[in-house]
Order: sequence, then structure tokens, then C-alpha cells
Amino acid sequence: MGMIKQLSKSIRQYKKDAILSPVFVTGEVILEVLVPTIMAMLIDNGINKGDMNYIIKVGIILIICCIGSLFCGIMSGKYAAKASAGFAANLRHDMYYKVQDYSFLNIDKFSTASIVTRLTTDITNVQMAFMMIIRIAVRSPVMLISAFFAVLKINSRIALIYLCAIPILGIGLYLIMTNAHPIFKRVFKKYDKLNAIVQENLYGIRVVKSYVREDHEIEKFDNSSQEIYDDFTKAEKLLAFNAPLMQFCVYACLLFASWLGAKYIIGGQMLTGNLVSITTYTFQILMSLMILSMVFVMITMAKTSAERITEILAEEPDIKDIDKPVTEVKNGSVKFEDVSFSYAKRMDKLCLSHVNLDIKSGETIGIIGGTGSSKSSLVQLIPRLYDVTEGSVKVGGVDVRNYDIEALRDEVAMVLQKNVLFSGTIKENLRWGNKDATDEELKHVCELACADEFIEQFPDKYDTYIEQGGSNVSGGQKQRLCIARALLKKPKILILDDSTSAVDTATDAKIRKAFREEIPETTKFIIAQRISSVEDADKVIIINNGKIEAFGTPDELMKTNDIYREIYISQTKGGEEE
Repeated sequence: MGMIKQLSKSIRQYKKDAILSPVFVTGEVILEVLVPTIMAMLIDNGINKGDMNYIIKVGIILIICCIGSLFCGIMSGKYAAKASAGFAANLRHDMYYKVQDYSFLNIDKFSTASIVTRLTTDITNVQMAFMMIIRIAVRSPVMLISAFFAVLKINSRIALIYLCAIPILGIGLYLIMTNAHPIFKRVFKKYDKLNAIVQENLYGIRVVKSYVREDHEIEKFDNSSQEIYDDFTKAEKLLAFNAPLMQFCVYACLLFASWLGAKYIIGGQMLTGNLVSITTYTFQILMSLMILSMVFVMITMAKTSAERITEILAEEPDIKDIDKPVTEVKNGSVKFEDVSFSYAKRMDKLCLSHVNLDIKSGETIGIIGGTGSSKSSLVQLIPRLYDVTEGSVKVGGVDVRNYDIEALRDEVAMVLQKNVLFSGTIKENLRWGNKDATDEELKHVCELACADEFIEQFPDKYDTYIEQGGSNVSGGQKQRLCIARALLKKPKILILDDSTSAVDTATDAKIRKAFREEIPETTKFIIAQRISSVEDADKVIIINNGKIEAFGTPDELMKTNDIYREIYISQTKGGEEE
């Protein structure tokens, strides 16, 4: 019930359509069920007696019923299509917006490929099931009950035949559904895996080709696709039992009804018109049962999809605003007070352990450490991309958990280790930093980030189209565009997570000089592998295995810290030898 309640919230403005569809379906069925009875009256009281006036009068009623049934059917289809398409659109909207509210921890729980599958394949399955539920799943039971009572009114013994068929069908459908559902549950997870393989292959196609690993990727794809094929084959084999079971019940009921009907006509207990109407009702009842079984099959598939969609909608964001949050960041000072952090939220699996730092507004802080030393984890706590496990992080003297999330992140610009550009022009990408920025402001930040020198060489300059992922610009160009985009925010805190690694040392120096001169009041965190990137920083953090090894000025660390000194000597000696 919880799943149905959660999904039903997405119907919203389409409730009227979702209600009108079954209403018109009911009207269609009632008129359709009346037709055989009117036909029987036409045959028995009109044709057999040669009463032309009666034939014309009943014939007109018959035509009106047929036209009315057709109209109700068309209207029902129209409203069902509108309601199901609208429901699916709302579901996509709700899921997408929910994902936007997720913290990094929530996103880590679901893979990208899984979220994409849920937003596409799973929603399509639920949309089809919803359309069947508000139309066919209403039509079939109403038709079944109405036709059954019509037969019961004509001859109660013949009606008992159908009562015998219903338990057989019910048991058969239950067995099919209970065995098929676990397979569908498993197969959709394999869809996620297949999507992940395709995404990885397309995103890293240059790497695949440079290492000549096409055959390996094809083999991965084929294996995953084969697993889906095998599971679907198993499920379809189970579902295939539905057709012969239905046909057996249909033909058995039809045979017995015809045999008993003929016997009653010969005995004078029933008229010919009644047998014609019973035959029509037999088809209506059995077709209703057959269609109902198809609905159950579709619902079996959609149930798994609905569960997966509900998981996304029911997931509570790990990071939420408190009541009456602080909406203004006073300055760019940052203070870590006994901060410990674990992605698993477990104190026995800490990435950062008892970190204490006090950074004044406007300072430039270099961060150096080995691979996996948790440099990125440290800076991601500042804009509250993750919450601390223990301790507190304060920005502008206020705990980041007390800020309005949007207000905090508006004042913290972050250039991540993996630079991301979106498909669109350079201008459109830059305006992620400030949607209202003028062309002059765009050019200015590009000058600061040393991006103007290559932008001006493009034929379309700032209107140059960037392909998805920035595949048509180099790594260094991508980094400089991302830095320019961050500067456009005019933030109080700027975090560069190893984001000048692909630019030459001269350009790196120009960018750092621009930072000093243009944004002196902005607190700057620079994670770097090159000692030259942090040697003019106010202070440098040496981080090792999630702990602060040292914190001081470059000159102090040169004298007191072995790690800093070793890195400095190894890099400068390498430069001298070269």
C-alpha cells in the first residue's frame, strides 16, 4: 500500500482524466452488454414473428447502443492516454527533482546507470500498467460481471460453467505471477549493469580505442545482454503458460455452453435468440478473462519497476536544511573543529580523523598529500557536499549545517577534480556561475583563468559549441573554462581540487597571480601535486592518511616537515636536471 500511495501522488492534475476513463469504460461495457439482449429480442419477437415495426424500433435502439458504446470507448481511450502520459511525465519530474535534492551520499547509493534506467524503462512499464489499470482492468471485470449476470438471467445452469472456470484461471495466474516476479526483479538490475557498460564505453571511447580493447568491451556487452536474454526467456516461458490455460478455459466453456444451450432449445426451455445472446456473452466473458490475465502479466512486470521508482522517491536526502537556517555567509573564514568523516558513517572506517584547522578569510591555502590521503574529502565538507561524522565545520563563524544549503553553496565555488562541461556554447557553460553575467564579465573571468587566449582562436569564439563532456576541448582548456565559471560566482571561498594539473607551469602561475590581485578577499583552497602551485600560498596543509601531518607557511614547512621538503627537493631537482 505504501508503494501505491507514493506513486499515486504523481497523478495530481490528471486525477479527473484518471476518473473519467473508467467512467466511460463502464458506460461502454453496459451498452455493449445490452447489445446481445437486444439482438435476442430482435430475433425472437421481431424476425421470428415477422413484425417489421418491432424490428425497426428495436433496430434503432440497437444502433444507438452501438454508437453510444463506440463514443464511450473513444472517450475512455482519450482520457486513459492523457492520464497515463501525464502520470508518467509527473513521475519523471518527481524523480528528477528528488535526485537534485540528493546529497553525494544519496547519489553514491544509486548508480548513474540505475537512475537512468528507472527514469526511462521503469517509468514506461509503470505508464503502460497504469493505462491498463484505469481502462482495461476496469473494463474486463465490469464486462465479466455484467455478462455473467446476463447469462444467469437467461439460464442459471449455463452460468455455473463460468464459475467453474474462474478458480482454474485464478490459481494458474497466481502461480505464474509468483514465479515470474522474482525474475523481473533480477532482470531490471541487469538492465542497470548493461546501461553502465554502454555509458562507460561511450564516455571512455578514446581510451578503449587507444588500448585496442574493443573486443573486450564487446564481450562485456554481449555477456550482459545474454544474461538479460536468458532471464527474459525464463520469464516469458512462464508467462507463455497463460495463453494455453486461457484457451483451454475459453473453448471448454464455449463447448459446454453450446451443448447445454442446444439441448434446452430442443426441449423448448430456451429460445434461439437466447442461445445467440449466450454465445456472444460467452465470448465477452472469456475475452474479459483473457484480457484480465494480460493485465496481470503487465502488472507483474510493472510491479518490479514500481518498486524501483518508489526507492528513488522514498529516499530521504542525507543533507537537509534545518528550520530557520542562516541565509547569509559573512566571510570566507573556515574552521574545522575535531572533524572526523566516514563515507560509511562508521567511526571504524574514517577517511578523516580529528582534523583541526583555523583559516582566516582571504587566505590562500595549499593542500598537498599522496593519492588517497583524503584531500578531496576534506574540501568537500566545506560546501556541505557531505556531512561530518563527528565534529563541526564552520564557515564565516557558523556551522555549515545551520546554513541554508543554497545560500552556502552560492558563496563556495568549487572546481572538482573531474571537470565537467555541458553540451552548449562556451557562454552557456560559463553562465552556470552567474546566469545574468554580461559578455564583458565573461571575458574578464576568462582572462583571469587564461582561457581567453584559446577562446579567441576559435572561429565562433564565445559562441563555440562544446560537445557533451567537453570532448572537443583539451584537458587544460576544460580546466581553465571551469575555473572561469567558478570565478563568475564571485565566491567568498574558492576551491580548486587539482584543477590546474593539465595546464603548464607558466599558465598556472598566471592564474595564481590573477587570484592574488583580483580576488584578494576570497579564501582560496588549492589542492595540487606540483609544489610550484602552492609555494606562494599563505599556508600549506600536509595531509597523510586522513590526518593533518602539518600546517604552516611554505617556509616553515620547508624547515620542519620531511614530506614537504622531500616533495620540494624531488620536483626542483628534477627541473634542474632537465
